[in-house]
Amino acid sequence: MIKTEEAVERVTCLIIGSGPAGYTAAIYAARADMKPVMYTGMVPGGQLTQTTEVDNFPGYPKGITGPVMMEDLRAQAERFGTDVRFGYATKVDFSKDGGIHTVEVDGVKTIEAETVIIATGATAKWLGLDSEQKYNGFGVSACAVCDGFFFKGQDVAIVGAGDTAAEEATYLAKLCRKVYMLVRRDEFRASKAMVHRVMNTDNIEVLYNSEAEEILGDGQVVTGIRVVNNQTKETQHLDITGFFVAIGHKPNTELFQGILDMDETGYLKTKADSTATNIPGVFACGDVQDHVYRQAITAAGTGCMSALEAERYLMAKADIA
Repeated sequence: MIKTEEAVERVTCLIIGSGPAGYTAAIYAARADMKPVMYTGMVPGGQLTQTTEVDNFPGYPKGITGPVMMEDLRAQAERFGTDVRFGYATKVDFSKDGGIHTVEVDGVKTIEAETVIIATGATAKWLGLDSEQKYNGFGVSACAVCDGFFFKGQDVAIVGAGDTAAEEATYLAKLCRKVYMLVRRDEFRASKAMVHRVMNTDNIEVLYNSEAEEILGDGQVVTGIRVVNNQTKETQHLDITGFFVAIGHKPNTELFQGILDMDETGYLKTKADSTATNIPGVFACGDVQDHVYRQAITAAGTGCMSALEAERYLMAKADIA
């Protein structure tokens, strides 16, 4: 499609992606009179919209569901003047000298922005089981730190063999009665220190050469799991109420490959103690640049940082001009 002049819009601050990071950035940017425009992406609210209960975000003493929390954040951002739009970025052209950045939206509209805040998040890697998605949020989770509390005193299983899986298994072991850890091969990929921690935790049982064949439930919540030994082909049934997937996350950064600096796994690199990327005027916040904490509260914190830094960036440019 040929773009017309009417399809080009100039904004002061463009936020790509929603979720705790994007909405918090929007709140701060709007209060700073930067008149932010946000494109939510295809999943407005991000990963938290797939979470039934959020119990660890400050300000909600009785807890709240992920979708409701995201609607609260959106309403707050809009109250201060954020223009929240449904749509997704399809192409970017960032000015390396700190000039005007160009972002194509939905393949048809062009946005020219003085500052860009990237809050596209990350996507959990799943096993690919139909039952996994059926019970996602009803016993199946990709974040033990987020959801482990709900399984206190119960039996759970976790799949994964890296440092994250080992760390989450030991975290769950402090809350749960029993933790089954499914390791696909005959050894861990985790560091020796993390493996040592797992092996010295009494209520963690490691099942090597084991894979989840099916997550079982009563139609509403998880009640068990069928596990297959990929060497002997023997299967066993484990009675569990929680199933945690810890095989990694994939940052949503395909759009920025070859443009912004990334680490070896695709997370955006930001400068020390900052959300600034290698391109002046472009900032990244939330899970798209955080592979360590991946919590709603830390995402919100970096969202705040990105808006404050964008404001200071514009003030510095105005002083130079």
